Amino acid sequence: MIKYDRLWETMKKRGISQYALYTYYGIDRSLLDRFRKNKNIEIYTLDRICTILDCNIEDIVEHVPDPPLQKH
Repeated sequence: MIKYDRLWETMKKRGISQYALYTYYGIDRSLLDRFRKNKNIEIYTLDRICTILDCNIEDIVEHVPDPPLQKH
């Protein structure tokens, strides 16, 4: 599973609020909701967020392995 919990931490460190993202940088509020719900985000969008926050991708994205599948 891909998680975006690090995004919120990085935003806080950089002093950039959600309000600033959608007001000054044109990031749609529904996109922020997708981050909140750990939904699919396009690579282009991740690149844009990294540029805005002046960070690396690992500062906003984390891979958490899914539990192993149970075989019957």
